Amino acid sequence: MNTRKKILIVDDERINLEFFEVMLSKLGFVVEEAGDGVEALEKTRRFMPDLILLDNIMPRMSGWEVTKTLKADPKYSGIPIIMFSALGDAKDKVEGFELGVDDYITKPFNFSEVLARIRAVLRNRELFAQIAVRESRLSMAEELNTDMKINLQDFVKSVDDLDAAIVMLSRGGETDSRSLPGFVENIKEKTQRVRKHIAELDARIEKTIREWEDLKKNEIGLFALENQIRKFLHGEEGRGE
Repeated sequence: MNTRKKILIVDDERINLEFFEVMLSKLGFVVEEAGDGVEALEKTRRFMPDLILLDNIMPRMSGWEVTKTLKADPKYSGIPIIMFSALGDAKDKVEGFELGVDDYITKPFNFSEVLARIRAVLRNRELFAQIAVRESRLSMAEELNTDMKINLQDFVKSVDDLDAAIVMLSRGGETDSRSLPGFVENIKEKTQRVRKHIAELDARIEKTIREWEDLKKNEIGLFALENQIRKFLHGEEGRGE
């Protein structure tokens, strides 16, 4: 990982908070703690973690309630959540997944397994983020292509109008001194319209280039992305064995 990932640990058992804070800090993560669901929401807003380790059974607000609140807010809905619970019922796990939980670990837990799941979830989110970047760039390209077609159609029509005006002017006999000023004004108007289309198209291209450059700052190469996908799939296969 190029940057230190931030993890918020939410558990009403102090011993669990201390254990994960020590272990994850040693591994290079930036760790923040919360002792209940209400505090978890406050810490999330201030800390903006890359991942939340969330206990389900807690006073004041359960893990499910915390998850519902975060997933309902676009600002925090993308934060991945791994939920802890003493419950082993498959129905409870299904409900957690339906709420938007990314992974689910039943207590008592094994730290090696928890760490593997943390890394898998973070890697998975990073892959989706890279896919989203590429989708955004493709969408921009499609929008620019559509705008260019519309502007070019207007541009061609304006040029055709100018050509027709030039033909009429060259014939001379079809215009007299009284109609000539209006005729010239009409040509000026069409010329200004052509310039406007060119300026709009140029501005649209510049805007797209800037947006593309901003997206590229957070984009990794296809080769690196392919390697990450392979590592992710390998890790998932190994965990399922």
